[in-house]
Amino acid sequence: MDKNTILGLVLIFGLFIGYSIYISPSKEEKIAAQRKADSLMMVQRQNEIADSLLLAATPQATIEPKTDSIQPTDSANDYTVKAGIFGCFTNACEVTATKPIVVENEKYIISFDRKGAQITSVVLKGVQTFDSLPVVLFEKGNNNNKFGFTFFSNYLAVNTYDLQFNLVGASIEDTIKIKGKDSILLSMRLYPDLNATQIDTNAYLEFLYTVRGDDYLTGLNINFVNTEKYISKTQTQVDLLWQAQLIQQEKNRKNELTATTIYYSDIEDVEYLKEVPDKGDSASFTTSLKWISFKQLFFTSTIIAKDKFSLATVVSELPQNGNDRSLKDLRASITMPLEGNQPSLAMDFYFGPNKYHVLKAYNIELESQIQLGGKLISWINKWIVIPIFNFLEGFGWSYGLIILILTIIIKTVLFPVTYKNYMSSAKMRVMKPEIEEISKRYPKQEDAMKKQQAVMGLYKQTGIKPMAGCLPMLLQMPILIALFRFFPSAYELRQQPFLWADDLSTYDSIASWSTHIPIISTFYGNHISLFTLLMTIATLAYTVLNNKLMSPAGGNDQQMKMMKWMMYLMPILFLGIFNSYSAGLSYYYLLVNIITFIQMGAFRLFINEDKLRTQLQANKAKPIKKSKWQQRMESMVKQQQALAAQQRKK
Repeated sequence: MDKNTILGLVLIFGLFIGYSIYISPSKEEKIAAQRKADSLMMVQRQNEIADSLLLAATPQATIEPKTDSIQPTDSANDYTVKAGIFGCFTNACEVTATKPIVVENEKYIISFDRKGAQITSVVLKGVQTFDSLPVVLFEKGNNNNKFGFTFFSNYLAVNTYDLQFNLVGASIEDTIKIKGKDSILLSMRLYPDLNATQIDTNAYLEFLYTVRGDDYLTGLNINFVNTEKYISKTQTQVDLLWQAQLIQQEKNRKNELTATTIYYSDIEDVEYLKEVPDKGDSASFTTSLKWISFKQLFFTSTIIAKDKFSLATVVSELPQNGNDRSLKDLRASITMPLEGNQPSLAMDFYFGPNKYHVLKAYNIELESQIQLGGKLISWINKWIVIPIFNFLEGFGWSYGLIILILTIIIKTVLFPVTYKNYMSSAKMRVMKPEIEEISKRYPKQEDAMKKQQAVMGLYKQTGIKPMAGCLPMLLQMPILIALFRFFPSAYELRQQPFLWADDLSTYDSIASWSTHIPIISTFYGNHISLFTLLMTIATLAYTVLNNKLMSPAGGNDQQMKMMKWMMYLMPILFLGIFNSYSAGLSYYYLLVNIITFIQMGAFRLFINEDKLRTQLQANKAKPIKKSKWQQRMESMVKQQQALAAQQRKK
């Protein structure tokens, strides 16, 4: 391993650290975000006060009696008391236990409850958690899961999730199953009261769900029909509260906790709350949003506006109550415009995997939730790695074989770069006797500049370009970083076995322990990942052989000691970093090391270094070809020297 390779590894490590610092918001950004949140809360509070005043000034509508009646559940006094809370929807506040409405399509099993007309459970089909349980995105009975609208009625703020809706049509007792292009409409309506015993069936708030047979999208239309007598005409917007407690689905809880956050988009840009495992975050917006996602490592739940959401506040925080599987409580408070005499709100829900081509098919940037390395790096994954990966999937091969072929393809493409890097190192290595002679001429520390100039002069005479070996490493860095981001977020690797690993998307533990061991547990973890261990051993073996066979030229003893320390320290650092990462990533880097070692052995076998040295020695007799830039610089220096000489004569 020569200087250029070491420099490349150091640059990669530095780039990882720099990238982490780059994506962290500055102190000024945090202050600005807090000011924006405070301002939005103030505006919302002022709007609520104004709406209340307008409602108070609105004369009460006259309600024509209807013959439709319901069985009273309270005395007149009880009704009057509750009417002070629920207004003209008091009869609907008596929630009775009913069987959920269950619809099963080709993608998931979705359950609806008449209370709040809300989705209470989504169970994805064909996938399981790390411990063989169903993947549940929402879970009935969890009080942290809530979906409902707030509107004003009789001067009161009424929440739909407190009220029981009526299912239109026959009572559904069995699971509804749909496939292919078929779809089903589920209508649940909330009727206002005429009095304590009668409801007005000509007016209602309708939640109309559309479930399709072969789609991850579930549609929702909210229709206000003849509600002008019950809901203030001055109300130009409604507020939607959507909150959920997401639960652990993957083996590596820490990685999943870090990836669990809220994403949001205004179509032009996609942003997200900070992915911090042990802290919460929030953001408020006065600009329109297209969608908001509750995103986990491999699954996401997204609410998508047909048009736009006017205002929104999103919050991510650690669970206030829950169980051992609880990850984070996510909440979105959304304002939607209410327009026209018979207003209607339309939106879709996406419940499904974070699979790149699935999300991209919806053409609203949902795929941007998958971490592929940022704008400077992600294009490598989007346009090169993912297409090759998906193409190889079509052959039905194991994912271990697919990663092997992908690695061979990448190393083949980078072969010219690798060859150029080796040749640059070989040229400097064969000139080692001349460089050592220069070191003998300038043994003192104060002559370091002269020694450096003499070495550079030798390189110039022989045609060696020291930076030629560094540039190839810089060219490879984006690919290394891109794949570093691709493998841990690749849904395709989830629960895919290979050799001893039962899931290439997470670490392949061959041994684990529960006892906390100082330093080791903190740095390394409480398990042994075999692929990471093999990768580290391969890297160390490669480093040892390079030190023996391909030791770099130049440098003093102190520099050589530091270089060796760096060469041996880097694999140890990577051992701690990668031990809890994707086994697929460690397997990929293991293959890279093996293939690189084979390439270097082939280069050393077929490149005659004696002939290379003779060629470099012959270059000394040739005139040094100067670049146009060097010629211009020398011309400028001569002109300045001539001008200075003329001024001295004067």
